[in-house]
Amino acid sequence: MASLSGQPSKKTTRSPGGTNPGGSQGGGSNNKGTSSGQTVKFARRTSSGRYVSLSREDLDMSGELSGDYMNYTVQIPPTPDNQPMDTSVAAKAEEQYVSNSLFTGGFNSVTRAHLMDKVIESEVSHPQMAGSKGSSCSMPACDGKIMKDERGNDVIPCECRFKICRDCYMDAQKDTGLCPGCKEPYKVGDIDDEIPNFSNGALSLPAPDGSKGDRGMSMMRRNQNGEFDHNKWLFETQGTYGYGNAYWPDDRDGDDGDGGMQKSALDTSTDKPWRPLSRKLPIPHSIISPYRLLIVIRFIVLGFFLTWRIRHPNNAAMWLWMMSIVCEVWFAFSWILDQMPKVSPVNRSTDLVVLREKFDMPSPSNPTGRSDLPGVDMFVSTADPEKEPVLVTANTILSILAAEYPVEKLACYVSDDGGALLTFEAMAEAASFADLWVPFCRKHEIEPRNPEAYFLMKGDPTKNKKRIDFVKDRRRVKREYDEFKVRINGLQDSIRRRSDAFNAREEMKMLKHMKESGADPSEGIKVQKATWMADGTHWPGTWATPSRDHAKGDHPGILQVMLKPPSSDPLMGGGEDKLLDCSDVDIRLPMFVYVSREKRPGYDHNKKAGAMNALVRASAILSNGPFILNLDCDHYINNSLAIREGMCFMMDRGGEDICYIQFPQRFEGIDPSDRYANHNTVFFDGNMRALDGLQGPMYVGTGCMFRRFALYGFDPTQHDKSPQKGAEAQALKATDFDPDLDVNLLPKRFGNSTMLSESIPIAEFQGRPIADHPAVKYGRPPGALRAPKEPLDATTVAEAVSVISCWYEDKTEWGDRVGWIYGSVTEDVVTGYRMHNRGWRSVYCITKRDAFRGSAPINLTDRLHQVLRWATGSVEIFFSGNNALLASRKLNVLQRLAYLNVGVYPFTSLFLIIYCFLPALSLISGQFIVAELNVAFLFFLLTISLCLIGLAILEVKWSGVALEDWWRNEQFWLISGTSAHLAAVVQGLLKVIAGIEISFTLTSKSAGEDEDDAFADLYLVKWTSLMIPPIVIGMINIIAIVYAFGRAVFSPVPEWGRFIGGAFFAFWVLAHLYPFAKGLMGRRRKTPTIVFVWSGLIAITLSLLYIAYFGPRGGAPAQGVAGGFQFP
Repeated sequence: MASLSGQPSKKTTRSPGGTNPGGSQGGGSNNKGTSSGQTVKFARRTSSGRYVSLSREDLDMSGELSGDYMNYTVQIPPTPDNQPMDTSVAAKAEEQYVSNSLFTGGFNSVTRAHLMDKVIESEVSHPQMAGSKGSSCSMPACDGKIMKDERGNDVIPCECRFKICRDCYMDAQKDTGLCPGCKEPYKVGDIDDEIPNFSNGALSLPAPDGSKGDRGMSMMRRNQNGEFDHNKWLFETQGTYGYGNAYWPDDRDGDDGDGGMQKSALDTSTDKPWRPLSRKLPIPHSIISPYRLLIVIRFIVLGFFLTWRIRHPNNAAMWLWMMSIVCEVWFAFSWILDQMPKVSPVNRSTDLVVLREKFDMPSPSNPTGRSDLPGVDMFVSTADPEKEPVLVTANTILSILAAEYPVEKLACYVSDDGGALLTFEAMAEAASFADLWVPFCRKHEIEPRNPEAYFLMKGDPTKNKKRIDFVKDRRRVKREYDEFKVRINGLQDSIRRRSDAFNAREEMKMLKHMKESGADPSEGIKVQKATWMADGTHWPGTWATPSRDHAKGDHPGILQVMLKPPSSDPLMGGGEDKLLDCSDVDIRLPMFVYVSREKRPGYDHNKKAGAMNALVRASAILSNGPFILNLDCDHYINNSLAIREGMCFMMDRGGEDICYIQFPQRFEGIDPSDRYANHNTVFFDGNMRALDGLQGPMYVGTGCMFRRFALYGFDPTQHDKSPQKGAEAQALKATDFDPDLDVNLLPKRFGNSTMLSESIPIAEFQGRPIADHPAVKYGRPPGALRAPKEPLDATTVAEAVSVISCWYEDKTEWGDRVGWIYGSVTEDVVTGYRMHNRGWRSVYCITKRDAFRGSAPINLTDRLHQVLRWATGSVEIFFSGNNALLASRKLNVLQRLAYLNVGVYPFTSLFLIIYCFLPALSLISGQFIVAELNVAFLFFLLTISLCLIGLAILEVKWSGVALEDWWRNEQFWLISGTSAHLAAVVQGLLKVIAGIEISFTLTSKSAGEDEDDAFADLYLVKWTSLMIPPIVIGMINIIAIVYAFGRAVFSPVPEWGRFIGGAFFAFWVLAHLYPFAKGLMGRRRKTPTIVFVWSGLIAITLSLLYIAYFGPRGGAPAQGVAGGFQFP
């Protein structure tokens, strides 16, 4: 194989620095450089069952094998009329090997590629998928299958049409180089040492004067009949007919005045007027001006109120007055932190039509309309198939594979942190079903592209559908999806039965061996209870019965290319032998990779942040998309154009300074009343929209499109240090972006992978917007990303396995400066803060149709634990170096307040709990927080309340939040503030002071299988200690109201003013706790009425007993009959 030698290949030495934008940047997002020096051993299993080692220790790669397979490279560029030439058979064989192999490796172990006969039990049909094979091999005594091309047709390397599998073909090449059928040498085309530069759409062919060589052009000058096509030669070379004839002037070296950009005279795209891809829409002055005025008024009134409160203490109850003053000062401070960043909210809009015209439309220099958009790597993370159902994850993957984005520019990676075979086979089933689902979505423009969500939609499915065969296609796809769900739901039992059968077979073999060797069978047979894959081999990940090297925290790294990279040009389907007629539909699928990073005991794997960083490194080796979009396993793409919406901001002027695009989180499956504010619309539509007017929204963990270069820990490009004329056309080195970074220290920051280091400047170059406007100071030339990518080879995949090993991050800056940041359970907020602190800005993208949708826990206990995890992370942030008080000057002042509020808000629970007890203490003691309810106090109270109401109404106006949602948010703020936030402060302090680690509770994802009651979890009461503080607060306030009322009634001189003042604040507390009380009751029909009667009787009895024993005795004689009472 070409890539297994220690000698560097030609495509390794072609662009060591990555400075050729057309070759390395445009054509290969992965720079197949030399590996890091790790020992790599390949053991491929042939179809006949024999194992062949391809390691350097067992095979001499420096002789004939190296010459035949190492340097055997054919580079044939595509022709302008969109007729792509086939790559060499050797390259096809290599890519087929990679896609059909399961790669494993890790710490102190070699990397192995296990050739799999099949990945799943069901039949695989799509040619891109792992396990896809063609007809039987014609070699005697070989049961292998021959290779397939992009259409699924058999690849036959010889003109005699002799069918041969990959292994036999490699053996024939190694032995004689002759075809076993006709005994003639294989003819696969000419060899080209260098890959030409096709970045601008025109091919680098000989000039009219013949100054350049014409090596490698024998194929390109011929038409479909094999004859020389002079017209094509003229078009591609921009040549002339000779002297005396008109020809296009060569102005490729000219300057168009926009930063030294090159352009062809045939390219008329610059003749069109420039239009922006996005616009900022300010909030109307009729709303934002009164809103800001009320903020100022309330700020001033709060100052006067607190001053008045301090100067007028309640001498009769100083303890009550002191507690209230401390709480009110803190609430004022907390309100400032929350309110001030909201002074400049904005809205934004995108123009997808302009994006398509600029990047996807055909032109004289791009006649086929090949996309010039940058690549996007999609990340999906999952950890436990029991808590995160694999069907939910599979539907998320299907929505990604069907997204409306250039297929060759999209790659999907799923991180299975549990290393479960159930997840692996579910992902393989999803890739297989995508062969039907994705063309169906493209053909009929389906929305949403999550099959579960689509088929559960209510309404007329034929609305806005134009094709007459839609109903027939939908019925067929629905039937196939139902069968797909049955297979997914039955995978666990299938794996168990298969494993039991194979384990029984192994026991029988062992027993037979013991009998043959004369051993005593009564001693017992010791056979490990392994978990077996569909091809009859051990699963390298976690077993159902854990053992050494096969447990959740102890297994090697696993990488499987489920769907190999697609071809660069559209591949139209056919109507024969298919369920759907896809004759005018592109049937290609995006690249899809399963990744399970290595885990070993004694290593801190850093939970989700560590899994994300492993995906960043693996994807940099395999696809190196300049942008990364991460999703939780339960968040699917609800708007197929969401990626394009985000790209409008990244590719617009000023986009080079954007580190990420955050999309709002939208949830489904929430109860209609949204009892526990699960939609969180106040935060996503209010706070985040307001931050968008500053330095940008925070990163909230999912639905975020990152610039890969920003994730690597670099600062944004300094325009004053930008390269001069003509330099936009080339990528820079890592040291050009960070002057303090020594090239010799690259391994210290990014690890010892040479491929990873070389991919960094490529990703930076490809992520630049097109320099088509004077405002774009740091862009790239048009057409730089149109060249096809290089196919994957085994060395590249092996390098990807090495960078997901548990030891790779040792003594590097991963998790500290590079990638997702470690040290907090809320790694998302810290990661976004680090980028803003380096001077990057972010953008909030709210699409007309929700970009992504996910699930949220509707059960009270699950919701409280979710909030507990968020608040605990905030406490960790406050006590760490990520506190906004320590931020650099690059962080906006108001943005600093917003980040400071993130670390401070859990501490509000300490003062909130005290304040919730104040009404009860006031009612029981007969005192109040002020000496008397005079006019000044009531005036301040009324003014502050009116300002609060006015701000709420105006905020609802500019954010679009419903008033009911705003009230639900206020209610849950008090519920969580008196429960989860208090526990978070305690846990955070224990971790900081005592070093006690905080346990991470994975939020369960609902699979939505309960059709009887979609909101069954809402009424499920699961006890947790977090419920104790709200229960105590509620009961104490109820008892205090009853007691104070009874005392006022029985008192000779009732003080109704004090009672009303205390009761008003007590009812304020109880009104906020109402959803919590409903959650404790469960289903109304399941809660007997007698429970409420008993609760009332107990409260009244306790109050009367307190009055009887501790009421006024002696002293003034009672008015009326002893023990009686009179109404006021």
